[in-house]
Formats: sequence, structure tokens, C-alpha cells
Amino acid sequence: MDQPKIERLLRLMQMLTGNRNYTIQEIAVKLNMTTRSIYRYIDTFRAAGFVMKREGNIHRIDKSSKYFKDISSLIHFTEEEAWILKSAIENIDENNLIKQNLKRKLSTVYNYKILAETVVKGKNAQVVNHLVEAIEQKKKVILKKYSSANSKMVSDRFVEPFGFTTNYIQIWAYEPESGKNKLFKLSRISDVEITNHDWECEEHHQAGHIDIFRISSYQLLPVKLKLGLRAARLLMEEYPLSEKDLNMVNDNEWILETDVCSYEGVGRFVMGLLNEIEIIESEDFIDFINKRMDTCKAKEPSFQTDTAEIKTM
Repeated sequence: MDQPKIERLLRLMQMLTGNRNYTIQEIAVKLNMTTRSIYRYIDTFRAAGFVMKREGNIHRIDKSSKYFKDISSLIHFTEEEAWILKSAIENIDENNLIKQNLKRKLSTVYNYKILAETVVKGKNAQVVNHLVEAIEQKKKVILKKYSSANSKMVSDRFVEPFGFTTNYIQIWAYEPESGKNKLFKLSRISDVEITNHDWECEEHHQAGHIDIFRISSYQLLPVKLKLGLRAARLLMEEYPLSEKDLNMVNDNEWILETDVCSYEGVGRFVMGLLNEIEIIESEDFIDFINKRMDTCKAKEPSFQTDTAEIKTM
């Protein structure tokens, strides 16, 4: 079997054992394969001794399979090993991209509960564990005393949780009352109550995108900026994941080319450093910044337009 086929096989195994359920059609799209090939690989797993489960169009590798247990034992960490590993990672500077990558890679090795205990701290670990249990059992939960940044209100939220973001900072959940998939920040959840109600809207569960400015949505908008050295350093310090989309032109110039979920996050950053950033793309983003500047001038008559000139290419 050649390397591309092995890679697809391993990626398929990961999707069939992960914490999110995919239909055969969804897997085929994500792996750029035909559904016929997916079924052929599933037959290969079954012939190799893996126990396959099926619920409708959802296929899973049963984690009780003998070979699955053998593979898991090769990458299992004892409690002491996990603690040492966690301590070593935590000692890395918080804004270091390597630290973010290590935590993300750990999430592909650990199951959610182990990772919660070794990477997530304090109250958040308990919240994660309750959410993990709810996801595994496909139960609805009540997010107790959730503090919303949008409504500025504290209230209980009745949702169907189905997936975590990187480093367990937020949880994707479907809210039946609003009929929308939403992100809930774990630090704003007081506690999680697992109910006896099963999921009813699994077909609507859909995780959106999260950009480097930590904004989420189901759309992506292209943005290209030229940054001075100070702006580039501030960007990497405040938004570590931006490093992957930054390219150095010379010692004093950097290019950021990325997709954002909205102009809000990148707009706030650019507005704070207007004299050190040039907008290369897009025209829509330039219009967004111009409108924000007009709003600022209307609210603050003393707003200096000469110090807030937008540079474009």
C-alpha cells in the first residue's frame, strides 16, 4: 500500500473513532474519496478484526476492539507521565505556537477525559468531564449560570453539546430554543447538569470556523495585510495562531494573508495600529474600516483623521 493510501486509511480510522460522528458522505468529502472507497476501507477494518458499529449512516470503530486496545496501549500515558508532560508543556511561554501545537496534538492522542485532567485546569476540568460524558451519551445538558458576553446576562442554557475547540476553550453546542449552533466559552460556565433527555437535533449539529482572532462563523473572508515589525510582534503576542499565516518580507515588513470569520476581530487590531499596517486586500475590508472610522469621528469630534489614515496597496 502506498503512502497516500496509508495516510487516508489512518485519517479514516481517526474519524471513525473520534468524538464527532460523520456520515459516509461527509467522510468522503473530507477525505476527497468516493463513498465506495470508504465502504471498502470499512470492510478492510472489519476483516482485520476491528469491531464495526453502525447506526443509520454512521459507522464507528468500537473501542472495545482488541487491536484498538493494543494500539491505545502504545500511546497511553500513566498518571505520573501525563503530569510530567503537562508540567513541561505548561512551562513553555503561553504565547509560543509550539505550545499550542503540542496541546492540539495531545488531543489526538488522549481521550477527552484524560486530556481534561492533564491540560485543562481547575473548575474547567470538571466542566469538560461533564460535557464529555454528555457527548458520549448523546445527552442534552444545562449550562448553569452561563455569562453571555453578547447579552450581558447570566442564565441557564439548555443545549446539545457535540464538540470542543482547540485546547478546550469553548464548546460547540446546538441550542434548540434558538435553532442555532453556538460556541460557549467554558470559563463562563458555572457548572454542567447532564439531563435525561437524548439529543433530538443531531442532524443540525455543525461546527463552524474559528479564525486567528478567535471569532467564529460559518463563512470565511480573505484578508491580506502588510505589517511593520512592531505590528507583527504584537499580532503574534496577542494571537499566537497568526504565526502560521505570517510571512516575513524583510526585517521590518511582514505579510499576513489569512481568512477571517468576520471583520470584527481583525478590524479591532488594525484600528489600533493604523499607521503601521497597510491593507492589501480586500476592498470590503477597507470599506469596513472606513465606516468604523466615520463612526468614531461622529462620536468623537476631536478624532484626528491625519493620525488614523488608512494605508492601502
